[in-house]
Amino acid sequence: TADIISTVEFNHTGELLATGDKGGRVVIFQREPESKNEPYSQGEYNVYSTFQSHEPEFDYLKSLEIEEKINKIKWLPQQNAAHSLLSTNDKTIKLWKITERDKRPEGYNLKDEEGKLKDLSTVTSLQVPVLKPMDLMVEVTPRRIFANGHTYHVNSISVNSDCETYMSADDLRINLWHLAITDRSFNIVDIKPANMEDLTEVITASEFHPHHCNLFVYSSSKGSLRLCDMRASALCDKHSKLYEEPEDPSNRSFFSEIISSVSDVKFSHSGRYMLTRDYLTVKVWDLNMETKPVETYQVHDYLRSKLCSLYENDCIFDKFECAWNGSDSVIMTGAYNNFFRMFDRNTKRDVTLEASRESSKPRAILKPRRVCVGGKRRKDDISVDSLDFTKKILHTAWHPTENIIAIAATNNLYIFQDKVNSEMH
Repeated sequence: TADIISTVEFNHTGELLATGDKGGRVVIFQREPESKNEPYSQGEYNVYSTFQSHEPEFDYLKSLEIEEKINKIKWLPQQNAAHSLLSTNDKTIKLWKITERDKRPEGYNLKDEEGKLKDLSTVTSLQVPVLKPMDLMVEVTPRRIFANGHTYHVNSISVNSDCETYMSADDLRINLWHLAITDRSFNIVDIKPANMEDLTEVITASEFHPHHCNLFVYSSSKGSLRLCDMRASALCDKHSKLYEEPEDPSNRSFFSEIISSVSDVKFSHSGRYMLTRDYLTVKVWDLNMETKPVETYQVHDYLRSKLCSLYENDCIFDKFECAWNGSDSVIMTGAYNNFFRMFDRNTKRDVTLEASRESSKPRAILKPRRVCVGGKRRKDDISVDSLDFTKKILHTAWHPTENIIAIAATNNLYIFQDKVNSEMH
């Protein structure tokens, strides 16, 4: 189970794709340049570097094992030839630098070819060292370790558009860090009640606005979103806006509260909308409208009648992520049976696709899948009762500009690209 993928993230150009897994490893894939002979063949993603980011730890004070599992990876905007990313497990955030070396210096004055110091009495002349080409080496070095900022499990990190700060959120608090300072962070949200018995909700995800460095949003297990403005006050316990949809009393059930918990929130690239995922739906919210979402899409409505068994096998607590395409016109999120869903906001069309070995042969076309509920079944339909709930697409990512998506299906990473503009452009 160590190689189960726990996060996927494209960098800002989409040339690199990082995955983190339960064993604390980070694997970076790089897109190959298009070949001259076949101008239409898009570059494939190949392994660029693999490194161990986190190790299992033990908190002796609390007698707790701290898993090495990578919860989130976030790329920093590139400022020079090197690439940088933040990775976090439940407790510790690390900043990694990824650099390439394809030359090595030769001709030292004081060392021999093996690197041993020469006897200085034998050094009679000076030579100028030269850089000789060598096979490309990708070096990954830990630059900073941001520890001791969280009592509870870190569920999200987000780099600010000022490129100087980032935030990290756990169940009850959100901290603001400066990328250059590791020994202190600034607490910007604290929802911990004086008496823990009064606890009614937890923070589930948070993200900075893509353009305004003072704005961020966080979602809660009660299904609400709070937009906060750091210019208003240092401690953002009082949100600027609260986005919440009143519950339809006729739909009220034992599971209402669990399935309304928001598992992911993402700003659109434009910064005008927010996308949220709860257990059964994805919703698009306009930042200017707090009373209800502007769009709601049913991800797998056929599970409504199955909530009892999903509660018993703990699937009802699965945390699905969601993603925007580069132009904010299509949204994507995962489901069970290795299905993932896409919703076109303009045409209102939606499609269910499957990430499987069969569908991932090179140049295979993804066939839309259908789940049927009782009654008539068409040839390729899958009945609700035969869905595999152990196969789930929790983590997905969309290339920032192109129609390339990365889908994590347990320990397999699938990368699909749209060669021609199909229905779901």
